[in-house]
Amino acid sequence: MKSASVPLRRLRCAIYTRKSSEEGLDMEFNSLDAQREACEAYITSQKAEGWVPVHDHYDDGGFSGGTLERPALRRLLADIEAGLIDVIVVYKIDRLSRSLMDFSRLVEVFDRQDVTFVSITQSFNTTTSMGRLTLNILLSFAQFEREVTGERIRDKIAASRRKGMWMGGFVPMGYDVVDRKLIINEAEAHAVRRMFERFVELGSATLLTRELVAAGALNKRGKPIDKGFLYKAINNRVYLGEAVHKGTSYPGEHRAIIDQALWDKVRAVLTQSPRTRAANTRAQTPALLKGLMFTSTGIAMTPTATKKGSRLYRYYTSMDAIRNRAGENTEAFVRLPAGMVETAVVQQIRTLLRTPEVTARAIEAAQRECPEIEQPDVVAALAGFDALWESLFPAEQARIARLLVERVTVSSDGMAVDLRTEGLGSVVREMVTPRREMAA
Repeated sequence: MKSASVPLRRLRCAIYTRKSSEEGLDMEFNSLDAQREACEAYITSQKAEGWVPVHDHYDDGGFSGGTLERPALRRLLADIEAGLIDVIVVYKIDRLSRSLMDFSRLVEVFDRQDVTFVSITQSFNTTTSMGRLTLNILLSFAQFEREVTGERIRDKIAASRRKGMWMGGFVPMGYDVVDRKLIINEAEAHAVRRMFERFVELGSATLLTRELVAAGALNKRGKPIDKGFLYKAINNRVYLGEAVHKGTSYPGEHRAIIDQALWDKVRAVLTQSPRTRAANTRAQTPALLKGLMFTSTGIAMTPTATKKGSRLYRYYTSMDAIRNRAGENTEAFVRLPAGMVETAVVQQIRTLLRTPEVTARAIEAAQRECPEIEQPDVVAALAGFDALWESLFPAEQARIARLLVERVTVSSDGMAVDLRTEGLGSVVREMVTPRREMAA
C-alpha cells in the first residue's frame, strides 16, 4: 500500500527593491531592475520548495533607507498584515532598512504574520537564531556605515561654512542664488535695509509689522510679513555678510546688505526688555474711544493709565471717579480696563456691519456721497472690514472709530454702541475706492 504524498506548501514571495537617489531611474534598465532580476532568479531556484513570486512590484526609487516612510514599503507592510505575503526577498539587507531600530520593528511585523525575510546575497533565514544573529551583525554595520556617511557630510558642511560658502537651504530675503552663491537682489535688499532702519526708529516689532502689512509688503515666498518673520530677519547675521554654523559666525563669500553700525543700533533696541518696549508701544497708541464713551447718566469717560513697575495699565474712567464725586449714583463712579472695552466695541461694530439694516444704511450713505458707487461694491467692502481693521495703525483705527461710532454707553446692563450713518458713507467710500482702482 502506497502512502499518500503531502502537497507542497505554496509560498508567496514579494520582491522589494530600493535606490536612495533618483539618478539613473529613467534608464531602460536601472538598479531597481537589476535587483528585481537577481531576486526573481533566486525565487526560481527555490521553486522545488514551493516559492512563487507575487505579481505586485514593490519598488522605492529615490527614497532613503533611514526611514520607513516609503510608499512601496508601506504598501508591502499593508499586504503582509492582510496575509498576502509569505516570504520577503531583497537583494541586500540594507535595501529594506539601514536602521537597526527600524528593522527590529519590521521583524516584529514579520514574526507576527509568520513571514520569512531573505537576503539573496547574504544567506540567512530570520526564523533561526543564527539567522537573527547574522541579521543583527549586518544591520549594525549598515547603521555604522550610515552614521559615518552622515558625519562626513556634516564635517564637509561645517568646513564649507567656515570658508563662508553658501550650503543651500532657504534663501534669505534680499538675496538670490546664482551658481551656488548668494547674490544681492537690489529691490529686496532695499526693503531689508528699510526694515532694519524702521525698527530702530519705531523701537517696536508690533508697530513695524502693522506698517509693513498696511503697505502690502511680502516676504520671499510672497506671503505678508508677520512678526515672526521680522524677528528672524533682524537677527539674521547673513545680512552682515557672515555665514553662521551652529551659532558661530564666519566671514561669508557674499556681500553684506547692512553695515555694522545699523546692526548695533538694532541690538541696542533689542536689549531693552520686551515689556518695556511693549509699554512704550502702548503709551504711543491713541485711545480708541476717546470722547466717545459715557455712562448711562451721561457722565463722560476719559482715558487714564497707571504704571506698576515697567507695566502700563490703561483704563476708561468716568469723570466723577476722577473727581472722586460718586454722589448717589454708583453707576457714574466707574473704571473699566481699556483693552477689554475696546475689543468689545470693535467686535460689536463688526457684528452690526453684518446686519441687513446697517448694510442698507451704508449703501444709502455711500451712494449719497458718491453716486457712482454700486451696491455690490458696498457689500464687498463691508465683508472685508475685518481684514482692513487688522492692517491699520492705531491712529488710523482711532480715526475710523470716530467716523463709525456716535456714542458708547456703559451701564450695569452692558454696553451699547450707536453708529453714525454719515460715518458709514465715508468709511465705505474709502474702502471701495482702492478696490475699484485695483480692478481698473
